Formats: sequence, C-alpha cells, structure tokens
Amino acid sequence: MFNFILFVSQFLRVTKQYLPHLARLCLISTFLEDGIRMWFQWNEQRDYIEATWSCGYFLATCFVLLNLIGQLGGCVLILSRNFVQYACFGLFGIIALQTVAYMSLNAVGGLLLLLAESRSEGKSMFAGVPSMGESSPKQYMQLGGRVLLVLMFMTLLHFDSSFFSILQNMVGTALIILVAIGFKTKLAALTLVVWLLAINVYFNAFWTIPAYKPMHDFLKYDFFQTTSVIGGLLLVVALGPGGVSMDEKKKEW
Repeated sequence: MFNFILFVSQFLRVTKQYLPHLARLCLISTFLEDGIRMWFQWNEQRDYIEATWSCGYFLATCFVLLNLIGQLGGCVLILSRNFVQYACFGLFGIIALQTVAYMSLNAVGGLLLLLAESRSEGKSMFAGVPSMGESSPKQYMQLGGRVLLVLMFMTLLHFDSSFFSILQNMVGTALIILVAIGFKTKLAALTLVVWLLAINVYFNAFWTIPAYKPMHDFLKYDFFQTTSVIGGLLLVVALGPGGVSMDEKKKEW
C-alpha cells in the first residue's frame, strides 16, 4: 500500500503540468463527439427532432445547428483556454437544451470543475478577520462538481447478478463516495481513473462493432460518457479536493 501511495505521489509530480490538459480533453470528449456526430449525421438528427417535437423543418435545423456550433465552439474555447467561463455556461445551455429534447443530463459536474479551475480564488468573506478556512465560490464549485460526479458515475453502473458486475459496482461506488466527501481524494480519484479506464476499453470497445449495428452506437455513447467521468476525476486529481472536504479539514484538526 505504501509503495502504491509513493507511486501516486511521484506520478502526480511528473504529470502535474500535463494532467489538467488531459483532464479537460477527456471531460469535454462527450461534447466533442456529439458535435462531430451532429455534423456527420445532420439529416438524421434534424429529422429526429422534427418528427419527435413536430416543430417543423426550420426549427429542427436551428436546433441541430445550435448544438453543433455550441458544442464544437465551446470545446475549442476550453481546450485553448480562452473565455473558459463563457464556454462552460454555453455548454450548460446545451445540456439544458438536450435535456428537453433528448431527456439527457450529462457532464454537469465536470463543467462545474472546469469553472472552478478557471476562477481565481475568492477573497475572504470578512477582510482582515482570521477564519478557519476560505469559503470561496471556487471551493463550493469544486464541492458541487465532486458531488455531481457521483451522479455521472451512477449512470455507468450496470445492475445484473454477475460477480464481476457486482464487484465493479461496489469498488466504483466506494471510491466515488470517497471523492465526493473529499477523503483521500487524489488517491481515490486516481485509483478510480485506472479502474474506469480498464473497464471502458474492455467493455465499451465500440470500434470492434460494425458501424451499422445498433450496439456500435450504444457502446460509443457509454465509452464517451465514461471518458467524461474520467476527465472529471483527473481534474479532481489536478485541482485537489478544495476547502470544503475532509482532507482540508484534517489539516485544521
């Protein structure tokens, strides 16, 4: 166990400059993939919206165009580190729009973590008065992001009676709870990253399924949802748990 903790510490020291970039790429991968899919499946997406909502050709086209530009534009801004907060709010709007259209709510926790990363530390609420710890908006965004990562993770659980599925759910749930409450946060998050990465590549290998089969799209969706969760966890590793966490409170004790 000690050797593993030492390895994690060395890994974080070596990768601290590159980890946030990898985390951001993984986190927005679901938006990136969806935006590219809007481009290549333009007609299918437009026809689906037109048929489902009976909104007409023009409004359906506007919906698909807004999703395409909003998602790809937001991803470019986040990856280039330009207007990150505006890009995150734009992607929040896309999530709200897709929740109405597709009944889908994803990546909210990860976007909160991106917002927290982009914000500078807030000032103390009472200038000149000593406090037990800073309570900046950034720290509460980190807390909200960690908690919402639990909801994102819950969508990845598969409930069946197989031994490996039960083991996968138990191990993953235990680790994500540690991340949510901020206890041994970096160690738990990095362990869960390795766990999810192995499961994702093994179980969601959509590239092995012909594109015309429905299972291809199903596995592809699961793959990028899992990748987004991995990105959020990597951002937790890069940022730390923040002030509202058990790890931070232990320093005061």
